Parts: sequence; C-alpha cells; structure tokens
Amino acid sequence: MTRASVLVVTVTYNSGDHLTAFLDSLERASTHDLRVVISDNGSTDGAPAREAERRGQAVHVLENNANLGYGRAANRAAEGADEDWILIVNPDVVMHDGAIDALIEAASTRPDIGVVGPRILDADGSTYPSARPLPRLFLGIGHGVLSTVAPNNPWSRRYRPTNLATVDEPFDTGWLSGACLLVRRSVFQRIGGFDDAFFMYFEDVDLGRRIGEAGFRCRYVPASVVTHVGAHSTSHASTAMVRAHHRSAYTYVSRVYPGVVWAPLRWALRAGLAVRARLATRSPGS
Repeated sequence: MTRASVLVVTVTYNSGDHLTAFLDSLERASTHDLRVVISDNGSTDGAPAREAERRGQAVHVLENNANLGYGRAANRAAEGADEDWILIVNPDVVMHDGAIDALIEAASTRPDIGVVGPRILDADGSTYPSARPLPRLFLGIGHGVLSTVAPNNPWSRRYRPTNLATVDEPFDTGWLSGACLLVRRSVFQRIGGFDDAFFMYFEDVDLGRRIGEAGFRCRYVPASVVTHVGAHSTSHASTAMVRAHHRSAYTYVSRVYPGVVWAPLRWALRAGLAVRARLATRSPGS
C-alpha cells in the first residue's frame, strides 16, 4: 500500500487520561505518516499541554479558549490541511492494531468513497451500531417518538442495527459515528467540513448526508476496530445535554426539510421533540 499522509483531529474538553491512552494507541494503529492536532475546547485539566510537551512535534495543541462545540472545533483543526486523509476521532477512543491502515486500505479501493468508519466496540466488547441509515421522515419520526417508551419498535430496530457484530464485509451506509471516522480530505474541504450550526450531536449524521448528496459513499469497514472506552460516560445525561440533542435534531430536520411547504412538519416535530425532552429529563416520580 502506498504511504499516505493523515491528519488526526481530536477534540478535547477535560479528557484527562483518556487522551494519553488514545495517543499511545496511534503508534500501533498505522504505518502511515500521522500529524496530530488536539483541538481543545477550554480544558482545565492540563492534559493537552502535558501530552504536547511529552510528545514534542508529533502533537500540536490548538487552544480554542472556549467550548466551540464538536464540529466547529474539528473544522478549526482541519483548516488548511493538505494531508490525503483526515481522521476525526474522540479522545476516549483506543485504536486497535492496524485500525487506521485498514480504513485507508478500504477507502482507497474506490475514488468515490468519501468517508469510512470502523467497527466500534464499547468498553464491554459489544459492537456499537455506528453505521446507520439516514433518519428520513418516517424512520426519524418512528424512532424519535417511540425509542424512549418502546425501544424495540421496528423503526428503532432499523435505525440502530443490532447485527453489526456478525458483519465481516464492508458496506455502504447513510452515516457513520463521529466517534471515529476517516474522511477523504478533498471531500471534507469540498463540502465545507462539519456544519457549525450543530454544537454537539447530529453533526456526524449531517456530514454523512452531505457527503452522500455530493456523490460520495459512506462505507463501514468492520476489519478496522476501535474501542470507545468512554462511550457511556454520559449515560446519565444532564438536562442540558438532552436539550442540546433535541436542538440538534431539530436543526437536522430543518436542513433536510427546509422552506414554507415543510413548515407544518417542522412545527409538529419541534413540539414532539419538546415533549420527548421533558420525558427524558423529568425526575423519577414527578
């Protein structure tokens, strides 16, 4: 395989020891040329600076001095990049042996592959549903309305596939989890990177949608494996995070269904999301 250049972008916010484990794992994940940029959203734990000092020129810290959100911080780190590929990955991910090389190998098989994503394991070894269809009208509504009260409904089962642990061959999908994805740099720049309107959540869904609309493929690559060790650190989500998730969901709907014709749908979905947010954040017994 021809030696490639990769810009590794990770967005930090008090990521602590997770960042150390992630950076250590890069050494065995690739034989290609890696340049690492930590885009820090105002951490107070000192971890980005410590890692940069420890690793010298191999790691650069971009100080944002405020929490810009995930997509905007990643975009800042990727500005002016000239590498072949951009790996965008959470700092609480641990790369398995050869994970980056497997992604590059799969993405290089076709020029119309715009982004690839690995098999993502949770800390318990289970496979996370990181390759999903785009949440179009009925699929999105069915999952959004029923997932809280009836998690096993048919729309949620389709949106969150449970068979990825048994999949061995790459396949095209609607979008890939932003916890770890490798984007062709020319494609990322062509579509303008992440949409800054998404502070957190749904920026990866929207990225997959726009990559597809630009005529490129999103491909799941199970031969590449990573572990998302901090995947459940927000399992008891705060009210603010739940509200951020629902705001991003509405922003996504607004992008997919703009204009006057779709206004009644957007109003109805906004009301439904507000009810869902209240149900998700209400105290037990309230």
